[in-house]
Amino acid sequence: MHAPTSAKGRGRRRALLGAVAAIGAAVLLAGCSTSSGASSAGGDYEKAAKDTKATLTYAVWDENQVKAIKANLEGFNEEYPDIKVNVDVTPFASYWTKLQTQGSSNTLPDVFWMNGPNFQLYAANGKLAPITGEVEAGAIDPAKYSSALNDLYTYDKTQYGVPKDFDTIGVWMNKALFEKAGVAMPSKDWTWDDFQKTGAELSEKLTADGAYGAAGGMDGQTTYYDTIFQAGGNVIDADGTKSEYDTAAAEAGLQFWTDLIASGASPSIKQLTDTTADQWFTSGKLAMYQGGSWFRSALTGTDLEKDVVVYPLPKGKEQATVIHGVSNVVSANTKNKAAAQALQVYLASKQAQQQQGDMGAVIPAYEGTQSAFTKTMPDADLQVFLDAVDYAKPLPVSKNTAAWNTLETNLLPSAFDGSTPVDDVAKQLAQKMDAALTKEQ
Repeated sequence: MHAPTSAKGRGRRRALLGAVAAIGAAVLLAGCSTSSGASSAGGDYEKAAKDTKATLTYAVWDENQVKAIKANLEGFNEEYPDIKVNVDVTPFASYWTKLQTQGSSNTLPDVFWMNGPNFQLYAANGKLAPITGEVEAGAIDPAKYSSALNDLYTYDKTQYGVPKDFDTIGVWMNKALFEKAGVAMPSKDWTWDDFQKTGAELSEKLTADGAYGAAGGMDGQTTYYDTIFQAGGNVIDADGTKSEYDTAAAEAGLQFWTDLIASGASPSIKQLTDTTADQWFTSGKLAMYQGGSWFRSALTGTDLEKDVVVYPLPKGKEQATVIHGVSNVVSANTKNKAAAQALQVYLASKQAQQQQGDMGAVIPAYEGTQSAFTKTMPDADLQVFLDAVDYAKPLPVSKNTAAWNTLETNLLPSAFDGSTPVDDVAKQLAQKMDAALTKEQ
């Protein structure tokens, strides 16, 4: 089968960073040589005057969310008509390389998106302004957000990021392809074996259409992290100091994807490198896409929007999914601190996050606003993503996550394509990951 034409990257993909990012992290650290570490200054806060004049840059990575962001900014400008905000969109694949270059020269955007894998690196090197002052002034109430998300953006007992959303993983199902293949939709109470068999049957019956039943890939958050957790394993230990890839459970989680590809249920790793799983799905060439809740925004206005239903991830030894959330942070070196904090505060408000949910951009982080997200596709059962919080596991991270994400990217393809036994790759990955984690201490 041939891959569909590659399209622009979708959503907040977490195909985490690659070799360039690991180099970029080193550049960022080198550029912080004059910093004393985590920012102790920057905790001050004074509410911006209504007539404040400033021009801010707000850096993000998801084109699909720009419409909702601009709607937020209209509300912000009702309060601050003279603060102009330029939205700078950089695709996720190059977002961190760009940000790390800006970090090394102290030219970071005034306000920007931050994720869990990169947060500790920026916080530890004094690149982010704490939200302490905003919290003390009552402008931001951390109690309105999940404690897990607050903790994710806290470093050395100081919080820097305000959660804007959260995401979990589910299986997006193209009902039309199931019907075309003559394959019955499985039960939502399904298992690994059900997923494997359904994927293989779909691929066999859709061969003439150049379509597949399911897809693996190199995005850990949406694929192998989930199955490792479902097998009862972990990627990294609780202290963040040792890899757990060389365990039977982790190996079982990896083997799931090797088996899926070997059976023909999924495109090959080479095909998925050229054209990612989400692109196969939006091209109508994939029946089951294991992806995040953020993918909903990629379906807006497409033919697929009315033909999709969401399933929980299949159950392994246990039920599990990865949970993560993005935050808004302010640069410690912004020249427009009051204006930047005003934007951060507004984006943290119930009004702004409710609007994000109403427009189906994301699942908002603010307490009590999540149900709006499910109503944007009432027949798709987006409630699956909210229910998944009950059995979710935090995205694995450390101070320099990029270093071992690079190892995953370099080593795991040979396990998934079957050229090297999974246990051999897992042991090699664990050894190299342990060495990388030692350097963080």
